[in-house]
Amino acid sequence: MNILSLAHAFFGDSAHWHGSDGIPARVTEHVLYSLEALAIAAAIGLPVGLVTGHYGRGGNALALIATAGRALPSFGLLVLMFIWIGFGLLPVMIPLVVLAVPPVLVTTYEAIRSLDPSPVDAARGMGMTEPRILLQVEVPVALPLILGGLRTAAVQIVSTATIAAYVSLGGLGRFIIDGLYQRDHAKVIGGAVLVAGLALATLAVFWAVSRAAVSPGVRRSR
Repeated sequence: MNILSLAHAFFGDSAHWHGSDGIPARVTEHVLYSLEALAIAAAIGLPVGLVTGHYGRGGNALALIATAGRALPSFGLLVLMFIWIGFGLLPVMIPLVVLAVPPVLVTTYEAIRSLDPSPVDAARGMGMTEPRILLQVEVPVALPLILGGLRTAAVQIVSTATIAAYVSLGGLGRFIIDGLYQRDHAKVIGGAVLVAGLALATLAVFWAVSRAAVSPGVRRSR
């Protein structure tokens, strides 16, 4: 059987659409894992990236953090955390957050540092405080790139959150892991298609957010 036939067999089976092991339940689990990891990564990466970008300090340290974060294998870190911490969501969140922080942090820093300094100097000349300059002048103009970093992190998280199934949690990785164990190739292909579809849906969501949040003038200038 080819891939299309296997995918049709998986999605055409009504048993895969009901219960705690059904597609809706697994998609919901996967989305919740991904949102939690992205929220934690954003809470870490955005403030640090904004502040260091505004003051122009710490660029070398951020580059080192980004390199280290990208070099760490997510699955290897998951196994290490599982051995150290045990069962639960925390061993899954740690590698996902480590994976997502570098693109958020570095892209936010670069987004602020790449801005035209003229509006910032004009704002300082008007007597605006540094926090107001950052939030009211720099962030609105840098928002497209900042959202780009969050989009990259979100897609990476969605694609990697399948590792949760290795430590007996849910999500779409459950189809892939269980399918491999059961030699059910239709289930493996179905899980992979769902992960790819969710990644594409994530891109669509960020496109819509960008259209809604970024002013038309900033979009045209970009």
